[in-house]
Amino acid sequence: MDNMVLKIKKLYKDAIIPKYQTEGSVGFDFHAISDIQIEPTAYGMTGTGLSVEVPKGTCMLIFQRSGISKKYSNYIGTSVGVIDEDYRGEIMMPLINHNKFEHLTIKKGNRIAQGVVIPISKCEIIEMEELSETERGQNGFGSTGK
Repeated sequence: MDNMVLKIKKLYKDAIIPKYQTEGSVGFDFHAISDIQIEPTAYGMTGTGLSVEVPKGTCMLIFQRSGISKKYSNYIGTSVGVIDEDYRGEIMMPLINHNKFEHLTIKKGNRIAQGVVIPISKCEIIEMEELSETERGQNGFGSTGK
């Protein structure tokens, strides 16, 4: 597959351009543009100081970093963020501190999330009266793990 180009604009001179940390990395790390401390069980928001232009026919997904997730599970408020190809605003991170006892402290420059650019397919959306039958049917939420 040919390399795609992700265009990045610094909104602040001290914003950090993300990069892949290893040759085999799928995601590239985003850094916090400022310090933030989130009280136990509270919400917050931090920026990256960057806006992006993802390649046509792709989107960028924002995921948590495993290093922070080890101590603060599900710390990104949406779990996965979607950056559409036509969005040009700042890449922001909604954060939640699920820890009941400790503050979530993010320092300026900390790697806070990772981005992955993926190709997308658009579907024709059709309303139907009935859907095809499957063995699984409507069974969900753990039904395949029994």
